Amino acid sequence: MKRKVDMENWVRKAHFEFFRAFEEPYYGVCVNIDCSAAYRFAKRNGHSVFLYCLYQSLSAAQRTEPFKLRIEQEQGDVFLYERVDAGSTIARSNGTFGYGHILYHESLADFLEGANREVARVRGANDLNRTTAINVIRYSALPWIDFTSVSHARMFSIPDSSPRISFGKMTETDGRRSMPVSIHVHHALVDGLHVGQYIDYFQELLNER
Repeated sequence: MKRKVDMENWVRKAHFEFFRAFEEPYYGVCVNIDCSAAYRFAKRNGHSVFLYCLYQSLSAAQRTEPFKLRIEQEQGDVFLYERVDAGSTIARSNGTFGYGHILYHESLADFLEGANREVARVRGANDLNRTTAINVIRYSALPWIDFTSVSHARMFSIPDSSPRISFGKMTETDGRRSMPVSIHVHHALVDGLHVGQYIDYFQELLNER
């Protein structure tokens, strides 16, 4: 389900028109997220730490309305989606990766059931097909690197407006676990205020368990 944004009465109309004209409208930030409680919860319950963090990241995105906005390129209209899912890289045992389309469910149990099924499907395939759905956040994982910045490969000939979020290497200091998280968004849809709100929601959700 989606709803078309009333552009004439949208408070961000001028910002949308300004940033949409940029050759590179994406900008990004990197932050360190405290994963101590999330790591303990996932390990205690036998869950994948990555999938649990992915679930809470998507949960935070559902709360952050600009992260659910997308530009439909044919007419250039903006739509607000009721739900956003994950288009995520999934590692394979042969050292390569594939792309999975992981649907968001409010229930953690339902989410993990579908996510684990999709992970198994991708790991059993050899393709590099990526979902054509636009109501996704494009996720990737760099569990080998405690990064401080990230850039992304892009095909500028193909318009896109989906956020990109990357998880890095989890490290432990004085008993606390942290993980770098890179967030890239389309400035015609998302401002720094909204990125800050998303980060706060994500941290709060990870702290809950």
